[in-house]
Amino acid sequence: MMSRSYTNLLDLATGNFPVMGRERKRLPRVMTVPGNVYELDDDQANSVSSDNPSSVAQDRLIIVANQLPVKANRRPDSRGWNFSWNEDSLLLQLKEGLPEDMEVLYVGSLRVDVDLEEQDEVSQILLETFKCVPTFLPQDLLEKFYHGFCKKLLWPLFHYMLPFSADHGGRFDRSMWEAYVSANKLFSQKVIEVLNPDDDYVWIHDYHLMVLPTFLRRHFNRLRMGFFLHSPFPSSEIYRTLPVREEILKALLNSDIIGFHTFDYARHFLSCCSRMLGLEYQSKRGYIGLEYYGRTVGIKIMPVGIHMGRIASVMRLADKEKKIGELKRRFEGKTVLLGVDDMDIFKGINLKLLAMEQLLQQHSKWQGKAVLVQIANPARGRGADLDEIQAEIKESCRRINEEFGEPGYEPIVFVDRPVSISERIAYYSIAECVIVTAVRDGMNLTPYEYIVCRQGTDDDESSSDLTGPKKSMLVVSEFIGCSPSLSGAIRVNPWNVEATAEAMNEAISMSQSEQLLRHEKHFRYVSTHDVAYWSRSFLQDMERTCSEHFRRRCWGIGLSFGFRVVALDPNFRKLSMEAIVSAYCRAKSRAILLDYDGTVMPQNSISKAPSQEIILILNTLCRDQKNTVFIVSGRGRDNLSHWFSPCRKLGLAAEHGYFLRWSQDEEWEICGQSSDFGWKEIAEPVMKLYTEATDGSSIETKESALVWQYRDADPGFGSSQAKEMLDHLESVLANEPVAVKSGHFIVEVKPQGVSKGLVAENIFTKMTENGNQADFLLCIGDDRSDEDMFEIIGSAMSTNILSANTSLFACTVGQKPSKAKYYLDDASEVICMLESLAEASDSGPSMGEETQVSS
Repeated sequence: MMSRSYTNLLDLATGNFPVMGRERKRLPRVMTVPGNVYELDDDQANSVSSDNPSSVAQDRLIIVANQLPVKANRRPDSRGWNFSWNEDSLLLQLKEGLPEDMEVLYVGSLRVDVDLEEQDEVSQILLETFKCVPTFLPQDLLEKFYHGFCKKLLWPLFHYMLPFSADHGGRFDRSMWEAYVSANKLFSQKVIEVLNPDDDYVWIHDYHLMVLPTFLRRHFNRLRMGFFLHSPFPSSEIYRTLPVREEILKALLNSDIIGFHTFDYARHFLSCCSRMLGLEYQSKRGYIGLEYYGRTVGIKIMPVGIHMGRIASVMRLADKEKKIGELKRRFEGKTVLLGVDDMDIFKGINLKLLAMEQLLQQHSKWQGKAVLVQIANPARGRGADLDEIQAEIKESCRRINEEFGEPGYEPIVFVDRPVSISERIAYYSIAECVIVTAVRDGMNLTPYEYIVCRQGTDDDESSSDLTGPKKSMLVVSEFIGCSPSLSGAIRVNPWNVEATAEAMNEAISMSQSEQLLRHEKHFRYVSTHDVAYWSRSFLQDMERTCSEHFRRRCWGIGLSFGFRVVALDPNFRKLSMEAIVSAYCRAKSRAILLDYDGTVMPQNSISKAPSQEIILILNTLCRDQKNTVFIVSGRGRDNLSHWFSPCRKLGLAAEHGYFLRWSQDEEWEICGQSSDFGWKEIAEPVMKLYTEATDGSSIETKESALVWQYRDADPGFGSSQAKEMLDHLESVLANEPVAVKSGHFIVEVKPQGVSKGLVAENIFTKMTENGNQADFLLCIGDDRSDEDMFEIIGSAMSTNILSANTSLFACTVGQKPSKAKYYLDDASEVICMLESLAEASDSGPSMGEETQVSS
């Protein structure tokens, strides 16, 4: 069914979103869930996120991946297709960890090309028999999407290969990116056809579909959606070379939870979010989360496991087929080392061969005895780089066999053909050591499979080929995802051929008792952290992350890949101009407290002095006898006095309220508990030390405070230095009457008892003491320091500083979590709102007040 979000599949890639006319509604071609059929147009996109419960009570999981876990073969008579489950597919195996009563639906493509006239019939068969919804990609689109953007750009880049030349690595091609977006769009349409958004979970897999979350989130704000990346995620220095880096990052953040195999991959992703989007992660009770427009995007770190039952059944099959016995007889008297890899430029096969050559040269005792069996699975990609590495591997095999081979002995057995899983299991069973020398790999489950095979089976029907010493040895690259979980393996840098050779010698020379201990440790981990454990854990974390979806108010904002969902508390809403003006007109005594930077003055403004428009508005508000108006800022009193010199009746609170002045006719008051600044002599040298060591940082010296700023420093290093400085300052200033606080790119030391909240409390108290208790309160700010003002408002009512009938308008700038109950989008809306209040004010003549901004 074609969604009405966009007519052109490339619209999202280019950022164009045409206004669509009404078109006739159509039922989807496939439906598996009874109940409502949602109209998938843009004006309905938010309606499906209502709190109305669905007609379907049972949760369902929709698994979306590039390829379905189904094998397809053309019938011998060429009249139709035969389909069967792919028992080795991770997508099929992960069902082991799901609740038994949870329905699972698959959305993905087939490995074969299905004619257009057959697609409807194939779709129906797959849906009814396998609960699979196929996505048919046109051949030209598939070429640019899979073989182009995925395999020539993303795959090399995520494995740390930069396209330094057109011959090595794919250069960015805009048409390939548009094909990638188009393919993801097609996948989203198939998901939408069968999706029940209030009850279904959606689990998206791998780098082929990284922008799919944005397509789905545009329609369903509260959709419960997870993404798992099965490849490495590169360091930010590598990832940032991608021309569409922000588009992909923002699309992934439209998921509710993002999974990675290792902490390194997650750390790189978080670093990219910090450096490119300014997002900082938080760890709470063992869970890592990114705050993104009011939503907490969970970060899941969990390496995938293997299906124990599948391995055991294949071992019994290999035993029945006598394959294990055949291999034992073939390699009798030999020590077999085994490599099982895809034919890929990142698998390090040739480095393994060179290490074997080095082993035979340095340890002649293994000549005639040690055999490296290298199984090379068929390549998934193609290109000049792959052709070169294949030729290099074959040449190395020939050279090593010529140098060290003899009649009846070949040190390298290169198996360059498709190998069945039962044959692979047979090789595992006879190998003394498995060697993985990939230079970069997302996970690599070969070591896990080997460990389980060497454990054997305990079946009474099994032959002696499946019994024997339960021992295994592993030499693994430190650059693969499974390496951290295999603490008993010998880890190597595969680029260091000599060290790898020595590790191979150590592995096959190790005592049997030591091998038994290492194997036992590995098997205990692999058997308890299987694929069922992985899928169960991911689904549980997705449920936890999405638990508040239907409690919060959500709406989508932004165009193209800037689209995101804002999720806020139900009581948090946009400030209504009509409501505040009405309350303003009814009030007899008003208090108006305004932050400056980011509130009255845009944060990105180069000139920080107020415009003539702002001065005019403030003067109009101040001339109304019912109003008490204050600017409450972290800036120094000299700047504020200079900028607002035309506003004689305006109150100023400088340096977060340490200095307070009710009008120009009055003196500055000191509101801090102490006027002793001897602590600066202790704090300033510490800050200077960190400033010298942190390029891009600086110290701002205020009358009452010291602020270390690192906005222009490297984000990661600046944040690390800030944490270290915070601890350092808290230690040396422990006995001083100061508070050390961290903020957005700052560390500040200021006197105790100074905050914007206390300023607000002082203003309300004095107004009440003067018999002028406020019955209208407007308080606006944009950052963390302003939250103190919002917080004090509630307690002020309980202590009778404010009347219970006071009209309260605590308002933050920007749609974000806040203690305020209202928000305005930006500083321009704040000015418009203040202008509306000024127009409703009872202002007398200007009394000759200046309205020009100080130069």
